[in-house]
Amino acid sequence: MSIISKYKTLSQAKDSFSKAEFENALEKFAVVLQNYPNSKEAYNGVILSEMAMSGEGGAEALFDYYEILKEEDGEQADSIMSDLLSNMDGTIDSLNEMLTEPLRNRLEYEDGIFYQDFKDIVADGNSFKETFENIMFSTRVIITKKEDFIDFLSNLIEHDFNKMAINYLESALAAYPSDNSLRKLLKKLSKGKIIEN
Repeated sequence: MSIISKYKTLSQAKDSFSKAEFENALEKFAVVLQNYPNSKEAYNGVILSEMAMSGEGGAEALFDYYEILKEEDGEQADSIMSDLLSNMDGTIDSLNEMLTEPLRNRLEYEDGIFYQDFKDIVADGNSFKETFENIMFSTRVIITKKEDFIDFLSNLIEHDFNKMAINYLESALAAYPSDNSLRKLLKKLSKGKIIEN
């Protein structure tokens, strides 16, 4: 049996996962696992890829969480994720709060704002358009739920950020081509004003 380059193949697998090429990611993680049966990272990658392929919406959030953990302590991250995956009852939604807290802590070091916090600012009497214009070049809006993503896109369209909305929609439709809510937004956008170049 030929020995593969463990780190190169893991890197390719993670790259594929990040691009939502889950089948390709699964194959690469599996190859590493065959050659290195004790690789927790490959094992976790196989499980996460299978979850993503079966439509578990939280698999990508778990993958991102795993990457954050690994930046802090690689070995501990492998153990934490292995324990987490082995104890899961099949529902990802229950992990939302647990995953949100490390992300919120991470935002202290990066320029980012959760969409819910952004909505709270708007609810305090500021307009969506003015608030978004004030932050769009300096701050990332972090969206962790599909409903928030749809709401954000609707607001972009409603407030004439058409070019930005179409960019988000194209990316989202490439990943989820049959999603009805995204298709409705695309129709809404096409019925509105002509999209500027």
